Order: sequence, then structure tokens, then C-alpha cells
Amino acid sequence: MSLQYVPDVIYDASQKGGSELLKSLFLKMESLINGQIIEVISNEPAVKKDLQTWVRVQKHSLLDCKEFGEMSYYYIEKR
Repeated sequence: MSLQYVPDVIYDASQKGGSELLKSLFLKMESLINGQIIEVISNEPAVKKDLQTWVRVQKHSLLDCKEFGEMSYYYIEKR
């Protein structure tokens, strides 16, 4: 069974990768309140590992990751 998450913010990072994506995501997360969900869209394969580590270090929750072709959708809850 797959859960459906309704994001409060959608961040299309398909043109960004690595540290540029993480810096932008950090700023976007600052504007959220605890419990809100951001959907991050990326087409960079390396983002998955970087994002998992970043979320853990920042103490947020990676709720889910869905992949459709070259695009990945990450659902992160701010803590």
C-alpha cells in the first residue's frame, strides 16, 4: 500500500543538483512550519543519496520517494 502525501510546497529542482539543490532546499524549508510537507522534484540520480543524508542531518523526515522514468519525487516533512 502506498501512502499519498499532499505537499504544502512543491520545489522543482530538476535543473539543480548537489550542493546547489541542498542550499536552495534549506532556504525553502526555513519558510515552512513544523509538520508541513515539501515535494522535491529532481531528475538527478545522485540526489537520492545526498537528500537522504541531508534530511537525516537536518532532523526532518523523508516520508517517501517515487520514481517515474527519469523523474524522482521526494516528500519531506519539516520537523
